[in-house]
Amino acid sequence: MRARVEIDLGALRANVRALRARTDGAAYMAVVKADAYGHGMVRCAEAALQAGATWVGVATPYEALELRAAGITPERARVMCWLWTPGGPWREGIEADLDMSVSDLWALAEVTEAARATGRRARIQLKADTGLGRNGCQPADWADLVDKARAAEREGLVTITGLWSHFACADEPGHPSIAAQLARFDEMSARAYAGGLRPEVRHMANSPAVLTLPEARFDLVRPGIAMYGLSPAPELGTPADHGLRPVMTLAAPLALVKHVPGGHGVSYGHHYVTAGPTTLGLVPLGYGDGVPRHASGAGPVLVDGKWRTVAGRIAMDQFVVDLGGETPPEGTEAVLFGPGDRGEPGAEDWARAAGTIGYEIVTRIGGRVPRVHVDGEPHGDAGPGADAAGPRD
Repeated sequence: MRARVEIDLGALRANVRALRARTDGAAYMAVVKADAYGHGMVRCAEAALQAGATWVGVATPYEALELRAAGITPERARVMCWLWTPGGPWREGIEADLDMSVSDLWALAEVTEAARATGRRARIQLKADTGLGRNGCQPADWADLVDKARAAEREGLVTITGLWSHFACADEPGHPSIAAQLARFDEMSARAYAGGLRPEVRHMANSPAVLTLPEARFDLVRPGIAMYGLSPAPELGTPADHGLRPVMTLAAPLALVKHVPGGHGVSYGHHYVTAGPTTLGLVPLGYGDGVPRHASGAGPVLVDGKWRTVAGRIAMDQFVVDLGGETPPEGTEAVLFGPGDRGEPGAEDWARAAGTIGYEIVTRIGGRVPRVHVDGEPHGDAGPGADAAGPRD
């Protein structure tokens, strides 16, 4: 392979079990949106279910429908999606037994119209904007949404299965917005109960809340990045501090190793010039594969047991590291990030180099880098071994 992303499903299952142990009995939703943060949506959803998850969460209805088509049936797991736009596939969502989020009256109108057309109740969850200022119903409009949703429920068009919200700053322990949002969620929930709603679940806890806010776990938790073995924020500690192991490794073989003289410019713009005679190694990955161009001159790479740094600009398909005169053979593995077993960098090291967050580093790795799912921990029918497949396998 020109390059590969290795996904350790055994590590993912272990992470799910470690997170479930902290949930005080709350149900577990495995968040696998954005192709499971770049890890392979269907395979990761299956692994999470094997480890005890009972819900699967995605952003778009199309992701949710893909999970159903892949065999994650209603008998096996509840599937929830929350990012809808007008004209979305509500009817298909009802027929697939999805739990669909509603944040506004336009969405309630569309889902009830689809329910009438199908002759089946739609399962919906009402989302409250408790302070994030993104999706969700504003407090001033909440009573109207609750009352109209309850009327639709009495009419037999919907079943209101949940109330939920999302934190703005759960990754910043002690931030005043955390307590404010929890209080607002309790207030909005109380109004929903007063209006006759009896949801199955209330939920707010994302990864940082699962790790640090037991009061936010309610009936269901929604870990995302932590399930993949990354810390939601450096301030919350390393993955190992929480009993988690990074699931993704990104590596490629050196495509070329060559001697160059001192004063030799490297890559576009010659932002890197060799200080003296040295050797350069060519890594066949670039921003076309999701390696962030902003990490030019800073991204760390493990080559032949030593950390090297990207020399010059990262190009679309390749970048260069200065090997300091050493001459490992072509084909020697260059590891951009992984769990650290061999001393390689982690995704967070690349995040610092690019001025971003670990979430983006793993999620942005593109589809032309094949995912190789390995199973380091036998479970059920899955024995040790590996198989290569695309990001949607």
